[in-house]
Amino acid sequence: MVCERLTLILGDQLDRASPVLQGLVHDSDPILMIESREESRRIPSHKARTAFFLAAMRHHAGWLRQQGHTVDYVTLNHADADTFGSALSAALQRCKPRTLRMVKAGEYGVQQNIEAVCSTYGTTLDLLEDTHFYCSSDAFSTWRSGRRKPVMEHFYRWVRQTHDVLMDGKQPVGGEWNLDKQNRKTFGKNGPGMLPSPIGFAPDKLTHEVLAEVTATFPDNPGELQHFDWPVTREQALEALTDFIEHRLPAFGPFQDAMWQDEPWLYHSHLSAALNLKLLNPREVVDAAVAAYQEGRAPLNSVEGFIRQIIGWREYVRGIYWSDMPDYLQRNALNAQQPLPAFYWTAETDMHCLAQVIGQTLRTGYAHHIQRLMVTGLFAMLFGVRPLEIHRWYLAVYVDAVEWVEAPNTLGMSQHADGGLLGSKPYAASGRYIQRMSNYCDDCRYRPGLSTGELACPFTTLYWDFLIRHEMRFGEHPRTAMQWRMLTKLDTTQRRAIVAQANDIRSQFG
Repeated sequence: MVCERLTLILGDQLDRASPVLQGLVHDSDPILMIESREESRRIPSHKARTAFFLAAMRHHAGWLRQQGHTVDYVTLNHADADTFGSALSAALQRCKPRTLRMVKAGEYGVQQNIEAVCSTYGTTLDLLEDTHFYCSSDAFSTWRSGRRKPVMEHFYRWVRQTHDVLMDGKQPVGGEWNLDKQNRKTFGKNGPGMLPSPIGFAPDKLTHEVLAEVTATFPDNPGELQHFDWPVTREQALEALTDFIEHRLPAFGPFQDAMWQDEPWLYHSHLSAALNLKLLNPREVVDAAVAAYQEGRAPLNSVEGFIRQIIGWREYVRGIYWSDMPDYLQRNALNAQQPLPAFYWTAETDMHCLAQVIGQTLRTGYAHHIQRLMVTGLFAMLFGVRPLEIHRWYLAVYVDAVEWVEAPNTLGMSQHADGGLLGSKPYAASGRYIQRMSNYCDDCRYRPGLSTGELACPFTTLYWDFLIRHEMRFGEHPRTAMQWRMLTKLDTTQRRAIVAQANDIRSQFG
């Protein structure tokens, strides 16, 4: 099929209102969509992550055809689908377009790959701005250029003001920008009680075909598929949004940082996967949450905490990603050099919190932000895992993982590998934090209050070892000095015992 102009839609660009669809002539402007085996093999992608992308892509292609568009769709097992580049090259040879038209890719490496292929074939690349986000890359650069050091809280306030989100004139609704002091509560000894289960979506015929193909094509990739019920269409994603707003948003704020054994979902939204593939628009998600507050269906602290994750963190990390790529992925400010422990791929560990969170991740492809930051991420930072290795693990195992949002959250917020660009201090904590925010420690052989000895919690041992190793770097830091001052309570003998036990832990898992 020879054409003058070919339109490319990537797997995380399933926006029905995408600017790339505007002005297309159905009969003469074909749309290209590509599935690639390489995308699930360059990192060992969780089976549910691969299945979610492919099922959503195929349903979107079906919707495009219903609208009258011609879709040139390269399926997973097509001869050209070994790599994305080979599939795109074959399409350009097949269609011979003068122009390839697309919304800018969300991932730096993908964009570079596309530009290289187009250059090889002399195809003009027509790049459109991604209108999905509140803040364009250029707008973020302008905002950042006027500041000595970017701070997410300042960015968040700027976005709220610019887009009039939860504003009362020039002031925030309720008089405060950030209501965290009303949130971050624990469930207490009695636990969360009866929890509203999130809505699930039984796979239809098309999704069942995807599940079978993923199982056959990637038998050795991590994860399970028997419980797959993610929203793979826009209609399902809208149902999931309504379900969250009605049943879990009211309690989201107070318990957004709480964890509980065998309860993976709690009060979280589970909308990030649909947002990151653009089955949902962040504006409609934010508008739905704000409407719930205005109508008295959700308290302000829950609504503010939720929208901060979307118009604050989500937009901010995208800005950081595109401002600082490609070298961002190579940063290692804390000189972490340990390999990723093997139990991250198996959940086979006697540390109960890690067994719970990793086991849940391998079953479902999901963990909420505190499980990622303060369990799997915290252990990796304290252990000293090479940042690129833990980044690749997060990118592999979570259904919602796309690099522009995952990399800054992992390398910056979780591992402090960017030296404080995303967060000014490392999120270092002992096992006491996990004990306070969950009941994981109740069924664990280790004691979070102990740093040495047979029953010492590895988190606590490694925490004190982390403070010792980085005393020169953070001992006088304005946001960490108090934390590092605790080292004065340890004498030389205690320090040596902690360092020796930390080294034993690394030898055991390294």
